[in-house]
Amino acid sequence: MTTFTIDLPWGTPPLNANQRMHWRRKAAVVASVRRDTALLVRSANVPRELAHVDVSLHYAPRDARRRDADNLVPTLKACCDGIVDAHIVADDTPAEMTKHMPVIHPKTGTGVGRLWLTIDTQEKP
Repeated sequence: MTTFTIDLPWGTPPLNANQRMHWRRKAAVVASVRRDTALLVRSANVPRELAHVDVSLHYAPRDARRRDADNLVPTLKACCDGIVDAHIVADDTPAEMTKHMPVIHPKTGTGVGRLWLTIDTQEKP
């Protein structure tokens, strides 16, 4: 098993469960997250056509306000779809991808938030 850490380009989650966005705007953001994630995963040389991956989304916010990890799930879903778009696994069903609840870390202390993915790979036998 190999673990890949993918730094994401956003300081705050681009999608969250509390947003009330127009459907067309939301679709554009989802497409952007999928595309960016696919490009970053490919550039990290994550092997393609794996048997299974475990995916976790991590967020270190810029400040110490209380946050709910459930709100990060829409960003996690779009990122997982981007992993599928990159052909790392064939689909994001439980047989091929385990999605873990997002993890919120202590504040960064830099005034800028940080998001990253960890992808644990399992090669096909």
